[in-house]
Amino acid sequence: MSRIEGVDLPVEKRVEVALTYVRGIGATLAKKIIAEAGVSPDIRVKDLSEEQVGKIREVIQKGGYRVEGELAAETANNIKRLQEIGSYRGMRHARGLPVRGQRTKTNARTRRGRKMAIAGTSKSAIAAKKSEKT
Repeated sequence: MSRIEGVDLPVEKRVEVALTYVRGIGATLAKKIIAEAGVSPDIRVKDLSEEQVGKIREVIQKGGYRVEGELAAETANNIKRLQEIGSYRGMRHARGLPVRGQRTKTNARTRRGRKMAIAGTSKSAIAAKKSEKT
């Protein structure tokens, strides 16, 4: 089993695809890394020699690519900075709401979580309130 940047690569997949399991490495960068390391993109991870895995690790480290922990830390610092300066985006991050201008009246469930029942807002409760007033 090959381990690169703390991630176990899937054994049955091609190296080109398996590298994308590392956070910060997409398809294009994976192709570039493999070409630089001199490894065939068609070879499966289980067929890689230790030497080839070492070359891939070396290319990632020397290339100055931000991957895994370093990338996560940088992202967290960016969000923290936005919150500290009090920007609109920072406030949206802090409140757990969509940051990039999406609507929140409907949808936005991935950011806001499950629907919560609020007392007195159902159609029947609203109708009852109206009938009491008149």
